[in-house]
Amino acid sequence: MKTAQVLIIDDEADIRELLEITLQRMGIETQTAENLGYAKHYLQKNQYQLCLLDMRLPDGNGLDFLAEIQQLHSNLPVIVITAHGSTDAAVKAMKLGAFDFLSKPVDLKNLRTLIESALKVNISPKQDRRMRHTLLGDSQTMCDLRGKIAKIARSQAPVYINGESGTGKELVARLIHKQSSRAAAPFIAINCGAIPHELMESEFFGHKKGSFTGAHDNKTGLFQAAHGGTLFLDEVADLPLNLQVKLLRAIQEKKIRPVGGHEEESIDIHLLSATHKDLAQLVNENLFRQDLYYRINVIELNVPALRERTDDIPQLAEYFLAKLVTHQPDISLSKQALSALQKYTFPGNVRELENILERTIALHESGDISAQDLNLRNSPSNSLTTSKHTVISESLEGYLEDIEKQAISSALEENKWNKTATAKQLGMSFRSLRYRLTKLGLDS
Repeated sequence: MKTAQVLIIDDEADIRELLEITLQRMGIETQTAENLGYAKHYLQKNQYQLCLLDMRLPDGNGLDFLAEIQQLHSNLPVIVITAHGSTDAAVKAMKLGAFDFLSKPVDLKNLRTLIESALKVNISPKQDRRMRHTLLGDSQTMCDLRGKIAKIARSQAPVYINGESGTGKELVARLIHKQSSRAAAPFIAINCGAIPHELMESEFFGHKKGSFTGAHDNKTGLFQAAHGGTLFLDEVADLPLNLQVKLLRAIQEKKIRPVGGHEEESIDIHLLSATHKDLAQLVNENLFRQDLYYRINVIELNVPALRERTDDIPQLAEYFLAKLVTHQPDISLSKQALSALQKYTFPGNVRELENILERTIALHESGDISAQDLNLRNSPSNSLTTSKHTVISESLEGYLEDIEKQAISSALEENKWNKTATAKQLGMSFRSLRYRLTKLGLDS
């Protein structure tokens, strides 16, 4: 296997020497440049697998040179080196395409971890063919989205996935992970709205034995569990403000401290987050920290609503039918039914499409499914404004909450209000049931 070659660009001789010694001990060949003039010369003559780039150089700005590298050597991962506390500059660098950043003084453990991750990046990535079978749709919107996922997966930059409920935000997060150099490491997904606030810090960062009542053993948090891989925070808008402060520090310092712990632990994660809420509006209302918003939103990826890509509905419907009619192969959608689906506004997006087809098939015996069989709720015309779509989405959320409330109430009655037995029957943990009871107003 060919030895990796890394270009180190830094005007400080002691930093160059430190980086060079560290990389050579890792079995990596190095070339050093003390300014941009030498760096450009070396890049023209040689091929490198990684570049370490200082932000401040005597003959130019590192950010400007980063943009130049992205144009001329787009497959070359670049780790930028910043002065301690230059968070804004680091975020700007990642927006320009940097793989990640290191702060001075350089932490050698973090350096080695970053270099190993960067060298795993496929220099000539091929789009994962499986992506087309999981993120379905041949519309231009979806082709663009798959292209962005492939590009984003080559970076360590935090990604904010924005989209309505049911559009497939977690699927997008999983695809970013699978396309990345971290694919063999854990993918940890957590719904921030499903954890009681008083338990969040322990769930995120873990705790030490005896740190609070009930802490009978050491607990590994989600950040430690995702070490080396990807951490996906779904419904990040539901994080309480006190935890937002600690999350911001964990992202900036790449270190966490378990509850009751005295020492910090280094973490190596790729952070992805998502919500169906308007996070920028929550920032304006002081319900979400602005500094955290900018840190998790280095790259924003929008997942389109289904009504914005109606040409993809036939393909999606065919996929769900094939998945759902394993015991009824003679069931199919009529042209009228398919037309009705394409005219429907889908406030619940792809998830709602699957639910509609699952419900229809359960009630259908055989033959073509008609438009009437779909039992679509009165679909407003396609001229609806965005505000009306929002109202419909909120109506769907309320409708789904009513169904959940009825299901939990029935299970409680069947089990004579024994919550442990009810949780077991519903296939959820006791803690999750307790949270749902509180949220749905059933705890009394």
